[in-house]
This record gives sequence, C-alpha cells and structure tokens, in this order.
Amino acid sequence: MLVTSGSAHPYRASGLVRGREAVDRGYTVLFTSAAALMAGLTKAHADGRLEEKLLQLSKPKLLIIDELGYLPLEPAAAHLFFQLVSRRYERASMLITSNRPVGEWGQVFGDAVAATAILDRLLHHSQVITIRGDSYRLRDKRRSGLLQKAAAPTPTPTPTPITSES
Repeated sequence: MLVTSGSAHPYRASGLVRGREAVDRGYTVLFTSAAALMAGLTKAHADGRLEEKLLQLSKPKLLIIDELGYLPLEPAAAHLFFQLVSRRYERASMLITSNRPVGEWGQVFGDAVAATAILDRLLHHSQVITIRGDSYRLRDKRRSGLLQKAAAPTPTPTPTPITSES
C-alpha cells in the first residue's frame, strides 16, 4: 500500500491503523521512518553488513516506512532501497507513506531509473491512496484566522501582436 498526501496527519494515521490491524491479526510488523531506514541501510553497507540488514528487514510480514520523500535521499540510497524492495517483492507487504506523488520519486531518489524500478515493483500488487488537502496544522491555523488560504493566481493576459500592413 502506498499512501501519498500533502497532509501529514491522515497518511501517518493510515499507516498506524493498518499496522495495528496487522498486529491484532498476529502478523509481525516493523514501523520505521524513511530517514531511519536509509541511515540503517547506509551504515550496514559501510560496515559490510548489508546482507544481514536486508535479511532483518525482510522478516516482518508488514514493513511500514513513514515519510518517504520528506527529506531528499542520497543517490546511493536509491540503490539500497531498491535492494530492500526487491527482497520483499511478492514475499511480504510494505506500507509506505509519502508527502510526494509517485511522479516525483525520481527527484526524491535522485535517480529516475532507480525510482522507476522501485515503483515498478511497489505498484505491481499495490493499492495507492491519495489524500488531498491541508495538513491538520494548516487547517487549524486557517480556522483560527491566523492564516488565509492562498488565492488562485490571476492569469496574465496574453498580449495581442500588432501587425502593420505595408
């Protein structure tokens, strides 16, 4: 499952609810932020323990990765993440929350080819949920009058070319 949104609270809540449901049904679940996951994979790779780390991350029936795309990833991280996704592909479930639409994942990973390969495997058997709207923090500020909704941009009129007949 992939949950994308511009509002943090609903997609995080969705991940937590799904994780809790999986635990209640007896499944093993691991919840991690994308930043912590990538730091762990990078450290394991540097220490020569990547295979061990990938094996550890492959064991839970559900791996929940929160906030993918919130912070840009190093280019090498895309290849590490691809290895994890490939390891879990068609074997175990992943739930990923992101504030970025999948069309921007090339920018998130800094590598469009790796992002395409990752998305190919993630989206094959997935359900994508897109939540639109303000974050609960912005919504509360607007309700209290501290923040005004951004006005739609006014279209700039296109000048009509002036031609002279000779």
